[in-house]
Amino acid sequence: MRKIAITATAVIAAASLAACSEQTQDAASDTASSAADDMGAYATEAGNAMDNMGDSMGNAMNDAANDTSDAAADAAASAEKTTDDIANDAQNAANDVAKELDDNTDGNPNTN
Repeated sequence: MRKIAITATAVIAAASLAACSEQTQDAASDTASSAADDMGAYATEAGNAMDNMGDSMGNAMNDAANDTSDAAADAAASAEKTTDDIANDAQNAANDVAKELDDNTDGNPNTN
């Protein structure tokens, strides 16, 4: 009877150990699968972050190009205004000289 009890205990222990080993394998498999899923999610997040950074850099470069274009247009407009002002001032000066000549001469080149 004692041998039967020892044998039964050994069989039960072996069956429990086998069941525990199977559960451990299942848990290890689940853990590995979960880790792979997490790594995939992290890789996707990193890819999205890189895409967003590229978009941000592209937008910043477009903004800088637009600002440069606007500054060049403003400078050209300012230069044009300055040139027009100089031309107007020269015309006004010529008109003033002609008026002074008319006021102070009799129009005869021989007497002036």
